Amino acid sequence: MSGEEDENAAELKIGDEFLKAKCLMNCEVSLILEHKYEQLQQMSDDPLNQVSQVFEKSLQYVKRFSRYKNPDAVRQVREILSRYQLAEFELCVLGNLCPETVEEAIAMVPSIKNRGRALDDEAIEKMLNDLSLIKRFE
Repeated sequence: MSGEEDENAAELKIGDEFLKAKCLMNCEVSLILEHKYEQLQQMSDDPLNQVSQVFEKSLQYVKRFSRYKNPDAVRQVREILSRYQLAEFELCVLGNLCPETVEEAIAMVPSIKNRGRALDDEAIEKMLNDLSLIKRFE
């Protein structure tokens, strides 16, 4: 992309480096940071050797805003969203924000209707229903 004026998330014009990047949902980051935190706690015999404040704040943030807590549920969410040929950016926005209606999903991620593989309302509704089942039985 040559400049900021060319970028438009609604049309998934977000820059090549971002399109190719692997994105993680908050719930995935939470699992990773929790695991790392446990490792650090086990390795540290010295009570003065604590994790950084940035690490702790990051962990608190992703725990607070993670919609899915169970590791199996987190895996299932990614699997379900991956079936719909979403870009990583789209997948993570939907996984983080958990829209309840087709209209909400399109408002949050307009590119799911604007791209060549645009999902129809029925496919979006099925995707959202599958996600709500995971949340309900978590």
